[in-house]
Amino acid sequence: MHAPVDATGNESDFRDNSWMSHIKATLALGIPLIGAQLAQLGIHTTDVVIVGQLGAEKLAAMVLAGQFLFTVFILGSGISIAVMPMVAQAFGQNDAVAIRRSLRMGLWASIGYWALALPVYLSAEPILLLLQQKPEIARLAGDYIHIAAFAMLPGLLFLVLRSLVSAVGRAGVILWVTIAELVLNAFLAYALVLGHFGFPKMGMHGAAYVNVIVQVTGLVVLVAYIQMIETRKYELFVRFWRPDWHALFEVVKLGLPIGITVLAEVSLFSAASLMVGSIGTLELAAHGISLQLASIAFMIPLGLSQAATVRVGIAHGRGDLAALIRAAVTVLVIAGIIAAIGGTMLAVDPLFFASFYVSEDSPETPQLLAIASRLIVVAGIFQMVDSIQAIASGLLRGLKDASVPMVLALIAYWPIGFGLAWVFAFTLDYRELGVWIGFLMGLGSACVFLCARFYLLVQREKALIA
Repeated sequence: MHAPVDATGNESDFRDNSWMSHIKATLALGIPLIGAQLAQLGIHTTDVVIVGQLGAEKLAAMVLAGQFLFTVFILGSGISIAVMPMVAQAFGQNDAVAIRRSLRMGLWASIGYWALALPVYLSAEPILLLLQQKPEIARLAGDYIHIAAFAMLPGLLFLVLRSLVSAVGRAGVILWVTIAELVLNAFLAYALVLGHFGFPKMGMHGAAYVNVIVQVTGLVVLVAYIQMIETRKYELFVRFWRPDWHALFEVVKLGLPIGITVLAEVSLFSAASLMVGSIGTLELAAHGISLQLASIAFMIPLGLSQAATVRVGIAHGRGDLAALIRAAVTVLVIAGIIAAIGGTMLAVDPLFFASFYVSEDSPETPQLLAIASRLIVVAGIFQMVDSIQAIASGLLRGLKDASVPMVLALIAYWPIGFGLAWVFAFTLDYRELGVWIGFLMGLGSACVFLCARFYLLVQREKALIA
């Protein structure tokens, strides 16, 4: 068996525990993962822009369908995310058999989840009607979901396989495959949705087919890459049908709370939109601008949190507590510096960023910019706590700790975050600003809780070693 390979992709005996070594390894892993997150966001943005050319009704249906698909998908993504620390720890132990078992059962679990989710996707139209959506919008969204549901399976499998290439220091391929998907998606959507380059104009159906084609292509390319490089030694697809019930149980046990945690955070922001929407249309538009800016900025800590999971997972698998601590501190400091810079930029000149999203000709623009500017200032402060709580989640996943963080996050997001948002917005009459202040406190609580949990587990490891 080969010598262990560090997260930069270089064979190493891991004796170099210098801060510079950790910084280089974290950036080598984190930058491609951040880029991949931004490219994935670009795919969604491209779809919305192109479908928007079909009219407001089609655009509304597209947005609704996207939210429906994502909500169901995000719960299953917990299974895929769970595979990352399992593979990282097994890689740290130089255990090829454990890597193969974790990956195979992650693929099994993802297939099983998709099979369970498929009836929900196929029932999208009646579900949306029960949720009081307009019949024509529900029909258009349902038609789109019936096709796009088949893109969810390759999407989940891609996330599982990403764990392997990330652990062995080949995360760059994730970035290049995602960029290729972005380009392919833009070309096919322009051709099939709007009917260019001699293709028929297929409208929303075309967008759904493009989604499937792009996701399948990305999965095929990643599988081919894995089979071509040194990772083929793990023989992922040899006797793929052979079960490993212990590994499958571990994937589900770790993945379910991760999925619930991510879903709880996503649903919190959906609730925020509903709360602000009840205040007023301009307020909701301003909220949307601020949320979009925060979402773009969040791609950086999201990518770094995945790097944190891999780096801490490998160190934990090796039983190297000193490397684990330095890896954790390094990624926290990097994320904190980036968040401070980004947050300061948003807070210092919110009007500049808000102006990208509005038309100067609209009579409502001055009022909309005034509201959005106040929210963007809060979003700037928001970046720091949101970044650190995301990194802390990644660190805890690297230790395979998911159940307690799930409880802590649920408390922070809902009783604290949602509860305070309601009080500030409606009881104290801070309106849309109160919603953001409440959520800032909720995510700040999550930041404190999760960092404290990680510190406690590290102290426990020290005590065991002593």
